[in-house]
Amino acid sequence: MRWSKFFRRQQAGAAADPIEAANKVVVFGGGSFGTAMGTSLARKRPELDVVLLLRDKALCADINERHCNTKYLPDFTLPKNMRATNDLTEAANASYAVHAVPVQHSRAFLESVKDVLPPHVPIVCVSKGLEVGTGCMMSEVIPSALGRRQPATFISGPSFAREVMEGRPTGVVAASRDAKLARDVQQLFASPLMRVNTTTDVIGVEICGALKNVLAIAAGIVEGLDLGHNALAALIAQGCAEIRWLAEKLGAKPQTMSGLSGLGDIMLTCYGDLSRNRRVGMRLGSGERLEDIIASSSQVAEGVATAGVVVSLARRYRVSLPVLTAVAQVLDNNLTPAEAVAEIMSLPQIEEH
Repeated sequence: MRWSKFFRRQQAGAAADPIEAANKVVVFGGGSFGTAMGTSLARKRPELDVVLLLRDKALCADINERHCNTKYLPDFTLPKNMRATNDLTEAANASYAVHAVPVQHSRAFLESVKDVLPPHVPIVCVSKGLEVGTGCMMSEVIPSALGRRQPATFISGPSFAREVMEGRPTGVVAASRDAKLARDVQQLFASPLMRVNTTTDVIGVEICGALKNVLAIAAGIVEGLDLGHNALAALIAQGCAEIRWLAEKLGAKPQTMSGLSGLGDIMLTCYGDLSRNRRVGMRLGSGERLEDIIASSSQVAEGVATAGVVVSLARRYRVSLPVLTAVAQVLDNNLTPAEAVAEIMSLPQIEEH
């Protein structure tokens, strides 16, 4: 009798395993990172149906015809169990939804799927940034746009899409206020090539993921001005302190700053050659106009939009963020890159603590 009860419990536990039960993952957005995360899942689970849900009909048809995202990742063939669609109803029977739409377009996209996405389907958000106009993080945008509390986890960390596609080792963190959901997402994505840590510090992970993009623009400006390694290291150190100050004011845990979503992502985005935000800064420092930089790029550098929001947050929470706010001044043409650096260098000398 005891063995039969044990067997039934084991069977019930196996049937309830959310990872084993998952048979379809819908990725909102067809950009480079959404494609990379979808590819990572499709490679890990060949029986899993991975669907890129996007609005661009031409790109959708091209992905299905060539089995390649020619717009963002033209060098890679997608797994056979991966496809693209414009049909919003594909979200209706998803086991998980990976949200990879740029932050400034996220609210409209989520509003378009709220009637077809079941309220129990967990959203795994990989979008980083702050919404212009509201200052909201994605953990605030999602329930606001859907009009309900949706299970959600937020993935961040040092992870260039190209290197994920190349199968290079990558480490990220999954943050959710629901620790069990974070562990489920950890198991969903974890593989020999993808290490996934967990945390309940959603605010810390999100604010680090948003502000590191602004800091990367500043780092790029220093490189574009050819100010040297000393200046670059000093600027990044100051920027890290500013991110920590604001994050703690918002309620983040101090230790998050030293983890994958903090220092890990900051180092990658400020120093990595594949960093879009760093490239924007380098081109600004070299004398190019922001309008020309944006017009010539097919991908979004989230730090451009986030910088102005950071200024508002600094005022609201009365935090001095000289490096991060200087980026907004440059982007708004209130300061030249050289003037911004001179202004930062003329700040009062301080005692570290």
